Amino acid sequence: MVDIVDCQTRSRMMSGIRGRNTRPELLIRSLLHRRGFRFRLNAPELPGKPDIVLPRFRAVVFVHGCFWHGHDCALFKWPATRPEFWRTKIERNRCRDLQVRDALLAHGWRIAVVWECAVKGRVQDPVAVVEALVAWLKTENNEWEARA
Repeated sequence: MVDIVDCQTRSRMMSGIRGRNTRPELLIRSLLHRRGFRFRLNAPELPGKPDIVLPRFRAVVFVHGCFWHGHDCALFKWPATRPEFWRTKIERNRCRDLQVRDALLAHGWRIAVVWECAVKGRVQDPVAVVEALVAWLKTENNEWEARA
């Protein structure tokens, strides 16, 4: 399939996509803050610069976009244009996610992953996701994941 825009336009469009302060991330942060949780953002000293760091609970939260991290859900579809580029990029992201996970667990951090599909859409309930996240924070479990 041929792209419907030229290379410069596609490049400009893609450069506008940011890795921080995404809508799902802002939503999770807002709901956590309303519940009284205080946290740090994108701590550079931790592997992977987690989106949300809760030092009191020794926990980090990653809010993953389903496309960029190759999630197996309805929001992810392999692009038809430049498939070898995208497959390499997304596989590299998945590999890096596993390395970051292992490094954080080795340093004693607990890890939560909230997938975009868990909070996006009419049928999803972000408040319920945050309630489940809060319940996990009060446990001793090392890992937790929210997905659609």
